[in-house]
Amino acid sequence: MNPAFSVIFLTTLIGVGQGLFLALYTARVLVFVGAIALPDSRSFFVLGSAISLFFLASGLTASFFHLGHPERAWRAVMKWRTSWLSREVIVLPVFMLTVFLYGLMCYLGWQSGSNRIAQGVVETIGALAAVLCIVLFICTGMVYASIRFLQEWASPLTLINYFLLGSMSGYTLAAGFSAFLAPHLMRMYACIAFSLIVISFMTRVASLYRNARIRPCSTVQTATGIYHPKVVQKAQGSMGGSFNTRHYFHGKTRQVIRSVKWIFPVLVFVLPALLLAGSLSDIAHPFLLIVTFVIQYVGLLAERWFFFAQANHPQNLYYQQVS
Repeated sequence: MNPAFSVIFLTTLIGVGQGLFLALYTARVLVFVGAIALPDSRSFFVLGSAISLFFLASGLTASFFHLGHPERAWRAVMKWRTSWLSREVIVLPVFMLTVFLYGLMCYLGWQSGSNRIAQGVVETIGALAAVLCIVLFICTGMVYASIRFLQEWASPLTLINYFLLGSMSGYTLAAGFSAFLAPHLMRMYACIAFSLIVISFMTRVASLYRNARIRPCSTVQTATGIYHPKVVQKAQGSMGGSFNTRHYFHGKTRQVIRSVKWIFPVLVFVLPALLLAGSLSDIAHPFLLIVTFVIQYVGLLAERWFFFAQANHPQNLYYQQVS
């Protein structure tokens, strides 16, 4: 497939926003059960919600650049009964609304006031937002995992990796964010982020191993209907390119694909894990965690590009001379 950068930014940006909100809600739950102390400044939850909303809105904005007719975007919700994309389009703005309400209520001081009814409303909105966050992960992952003829995507690992990679990036950002506004939460977030990196690394490697061993269901013989043992395409059948050759194949060399395949694990998993481990020392600077998040996000862009580029659309069997 030919990776569209608008979709790459959409999936990675909203993943960060979702992961960051899950990190905020994790702290809120731990405060509720008495496991940790409430941050002194209410701006931790307010600003955290605002940053989460910023990433979500940025991802939503990026998605419009993938549309040929943005003015018709509202039609995407009409197939919600059968389309995971339609469900994602519905859940994303609803999730953004709950994050906004949660941040607004924290700004008004409802989460730490003496009014138990107000606190209950905050807890309810937070729980609803957390559920919607998980549902959004499912919808986004299933957009790709449900496409059965793209064998590289049609796997439960696609859904698992979307959830884990998004959560991982959000907790990494939460570790850097909390270092400035809630230092007593920094170690907790860093440890969770480190654990998610280890788990995500194992599941992503598992998907790479699976995809490397895939045997295509279609061959040149089944695609053309010519069942000779040796069929070689000499020309694509037209003088120039077409929508098929531009949209369904990235046009990069195998060397580029191999390079990205080795680069993104280093940026997404190895370097962030080492930096997070170093940030747990008493002499580590809080900005080190911000740098960790930036490196990891750049790696996620490469990982998502590879995710799309690795998918081999069956129609490419007709255009081997071009691809």
